[in-house]
Amino acid sequence: MGPSYLVFNTSLGWVGVIGSPEGLRRLTLPQASLKQVWRVFDGSSAKWHDPVLSEARGDYFGDLPDRIRDYLDGKRVSFPDKLDLARASSFQREVWQTTKSIPYGETRSYAWVASEVGLPRAARAVGQAMARNPLPMVIPCHRVVGTDGSLVGFGGGIEMKRRLLRLEASAR
Repeated sequence: MGPSYLVFNTSLGWVGVIGSPEGLRRLTLPQASLKQVWRVFDGSSAKWHDPVLSEARGDYFGDLPDRIRDYLDGKRVSFPDKLDLARASSFQREVWQTTKSIPYGETRSYAWVASEVGLPRAARAVGQAMARNPLPMVIPCHRVVGTDGSLVGFGGGIEMKRRLLRLEASAR
């Protein structure tokens, strides 16, 4: 069985997710429309059959849509889901696993992540791995900030990064 996808609405916009038998493969940050979700997914391996597949439950997702909705509504949520990161390099997987260890509502620097993976001078490489994170929110790259605490380098834009960090701060 190949990849499956699901698109659902949240309080901040439409979110899309792709899963496989091995786990979650791809997730979008909230988008203003279904069309924007498809643009984010353009080039992914999933085949889009019905662009209005909303509220359906794929085999691979369980209660993930409910947890993402709760998370985006400011509730404290965890994402222990199985992940399909087979297409990532071993360095990316290590960086992302380290990022998943950052506690809810807290931040760490790119230099901290680099040090944790045993490459203290690789902060820029960590940033490149973060830029390729296929599962934002689940792999909380928004919790990684500049050494001085500045909000830098987020694919969803700095305002979305700020918004996610505020959500977490208010739910502590």
